[in-house]
Amino acid sequence: MVVGVYMDVHTPSAITNGLRLRGVDVLTAQEDRTTTISDSRLLDRATELNRILYSQDADLLRVARERLAKGIKFSGVVFSRQLNSPVGQCIGDLELIAKTLDPADLNGQVEFIPT
Repeated sequence: MVVGVYMDVHTPSAITNGLRLRGVDVLTAQEDRTTTISDSRLLDRATELNRILYSQDADLLRVARERLAKGIKFSGVVFSRQLNSPVGQCIGDLELIAKTLDPADLNGQVEFIPT
């Protein structure tokens, strides 16, 4: 089973477009009309859709860590640092995650794209 990716509102379009060119199922916050909701609600929305949430927003990372500490269910977060993560590396790593893992493998997990 493939993993769908939900893109945080702050994700560069080059990453989204690159993933789509590689056949990855991507939905952006803009397309889902969730650009103004809180980080917590955005994580809830990704979970409702059974998609991992990709973000470069440190505040969203904090929300995910709080949920981990409290044992609150979420579908998984992949995080990279905005200024230190090359676009090509983000695309390659997200493609690998999306095409090789099962959504259940990422439940309640926070994964980091190395910088």
